[in-house]
Amino acid sequence: MIELKNIEKKYQTDFWTKPFKALDDLSFSIEQGALVGFLGANGAGKTTSIKVILKFIKQNKGDVFYGPELSSGAESIFSRIGYIPERPYFYPHLTGKEFIEYMGKLSDVPTHLISARMRDWSDRFGISFALDRKVRSYSKGMLQRLGFVASLIHDPLLLILDEPLSGLDPIGRRELKQALIELHREGKTVFFSSHIVSDVEEICNKVVFLEKGRLVYDGSIDQLIEKNIKSSYAITFHDNNRQILRERLSHRTLEGICSLEVVADEKDSLIKEIINTQGNILSINSKRPSLEEIIYKIRS
Repeated sequence: MIELKNIEKKYQTDFWTKPFKALDDLSFSIEQGALVGFLGANGAGKTTSIKVILKFIKQNKGDVFYGPELSSGAESIFSRIGYIPERPYFYPHLTGKEFIEYMGKLSDVPTHLISARMRDWSDRFGISFALDRKVRSYSKGMLQRLGFVASLIHDPLLLILDEPLSGLDPIGRRELKQALIELHREGKTVFFSSHIVSDVEEICNKVVFLEKGRLVYDGSIDQLIEKNIKSSYAITFHDNNRQILRERLSHRTLEGICSLEVVADEKDSLIKEIINTQGNILSINSKRPSLEEIIYKIRS
């Protein structure tokens, strides 16, 4: 759908300072139908990348390619993309309904479709009750929902969101994450940036990770975990004879209850040893490292 190839973007604040390289030989792709999390610390280059994709700014080097499903020509391409910036501006003296209608007309959406889609999406995002209120009275969460409705009013194929969950309360975060999942299930491609690793791990099937303007990883979360960390198991058992792998036990209580973490290749042999020495296995739990643990590992 969209591919960035060897993108470089430099900023220079004044004549005397050395240019700052915000993006450094950056290449990654957004495939049709994917739900992609765009990870990186604040200042990693996420917003700059999005601005390059949307042609808000021009890169110094490299190219951005748009797939045929987005049609050809800038106007056709961007009419198929919905976008919410990190800090969107909403006209405070308009009502929510007036704002959505205005955004729909900017995209040349017929009036009857604006009304139908506004009714549908505002119901799903839970802001129907507030559409006749002035936008200036909306809370942070309501503004985010209003932004979602406005970005979907022209029925885009691709939704690009810059930190859409930032600043929301836990309930708002959960509801908007569920909305992203539903949009993906309905066939829309979703690409959203975040510096909160757990949000991406929870709902995405692919992750793009940047650090200091350079690509660290581009691929599925499962492949990232398999590639970087071996799966392990935490086995808890009752060591009746107090003789099982004494030097390796990570925890042993006075009652003889022990726990040991082993890699997958050692799991079966430990289980056999426990059984052969009349030990009682209490639990076997697979330990899957979090995406955050993986990110820290590949950064170090």
